[in-house]
Amino acid sequence: MRNNLQPLNHLKISHFLQLVLLAGIFLFGSCSGTKKSKSSGPLSYDQMIETSPTFERAYTGFMLFDPNEGKVLYEKNAKRYFTPASNTKIFTLYTALQILGDSIPGIRYIEKGDSLIFWGTGDPSLRNPNLSENNILINFLKNTDKQLFFDPSNFEDTRYGAGWSWDDYYYYFQPEKSPLPYHGNVIKVKKDADDPYFRVEPGYFSSSFSANEKIQSRYLKRVQDYNLFEYNPGIQSKKYDNEHPFLTSNELLITLLNETTGKNIRLLSSPIESPLNKKTVFSISADTLYRQMMQASDNFVAEQLLLVCNDQLFNNLNTNQIIDYAVDSLMQKFPDEPIWADGSGLSRYNLFTPRTIVHLLHQLFQQVPQERLLHIFPAGGVSGTIEDWYAGPTEPYVFAKTGTLSNNHCLSGYLRTDKGKFLIFSFMHNNYKGGSRPFKEEMQKVLEEIRKKF
Repeated sequence: MRNNLQPLNHLKISHFLQLVLLAGIFLFGSCSGTKKSKSSGPLSYDQMIETSPTFERAYTGFMLFDPNEGKVLYEKNAKRYFTPASNTKIFTLYTALQILGDSIPGIRYIEKGDSLIFWGTGDPSLRNPNLSENNILINFLKNTDKQLFFDPSNFEDTRYGAGWSWDDYYYYFQPEKSPLPYHGNVIKVKKDADDPYFRVEPGYFSSSFSANEKIQSRYLKRVQDYNLFEYNPGIQSKKYDNEHPFLTSNELLITLLNETTGKNIRLLSSPIESPLNKKTVFSISADTLYRQMMQASDNFVAEQLLLVCNDQLFNNLNTNQIIDYAVDSLMQKFPDEPIWADGSGLSRYNLFTPRTIVHLLHQLFQQVPQERLLHIFPAGGVSGTIEDWYAGPTEPYVFAKTGTLSNNHCLSGYLRTDKGKFLIFSFMHNNYKGGSRPFKEEMQKVLEEIRKKF
């Protein structure tokens, strides 16, 4: 029995050795093949995306689209939903362009006998420190000989957007929404290193500062429910230049307007139903606001623009109402329904897909003259939030909106190739650890490769 088994055992061993040898040949060949592909030349843009160790650290989506041929050139997770951050502002821009004209309505008003009653439209330009000086509304109020009454009852919204972080209330990027903002609803604070005193605009708030050694922040910090700004005495020896939101109220607005106009403006004691036949005072060009929103990624302008749009259509100020209208009436044919919560992208409730953003950018590309559209978007190496990124050899080749929250970074817009073609793209990265710089560096490599290829 034992002798009969020996040939079988030898057969098994021989077969096993053959398998090992074949596996070794296969593995060696595979390794050789990999080495050959690496040494055959630089990776294409799609290979760069697929093999990027940086992108592997995140949940990444990308879509590249040729608008002239109506062709998707590449996509990765393009139908998946991502947190867009300030890419949300592209949706706000699209909505405003569909609804508003060349100029922004500043106030609406009616005249009754010797009285003039006015309403805010949400216009964010009045004495805004981030916009050029514009005295149209102030001069209108100054020059009337009628008794002025302000009616805030058309504001049917909340001071903060859905999903905003409550403890960001004193940071420059989260001013409160209001019917008639003044000075961007922020104070501007400056101080030289050798000067112990703060210079404050509006001057009304100069007496609203208090030293508090318990404040650990290197910034001023507003007491949450009051317009009292506290600071650690240690920052008095340092240079300071920042903005901080103030707590808005109708009474404060009246005080600031009276101080500016020299008038005795009053709150309307019994709000009246806002009539549809109101007259309008226009304040600022729409493109000026669009550029401020897109290039500086101005959250406040974005939020107020949606209120201006709602006033234009529905005679009141409400963010949810205009978003519902836009999604149902302006975006009903988009590839994936936008989950849209605010105008700026501060809210993490917002969810968009790369292919929906590309579709929206395509709509803008078809509807807005190219020169105007590219002038609104940040230009790589030249302006806005991509001033230090995506610079072309001789001129800008990327015109795109950034979007950044902690652990999220997006970039969506237009790319001009070396052959003069325009492509549309959306890069979205969510849920990574650390900062956004490695993603910007990697995206820059990919976009440069696309520029050269097409």
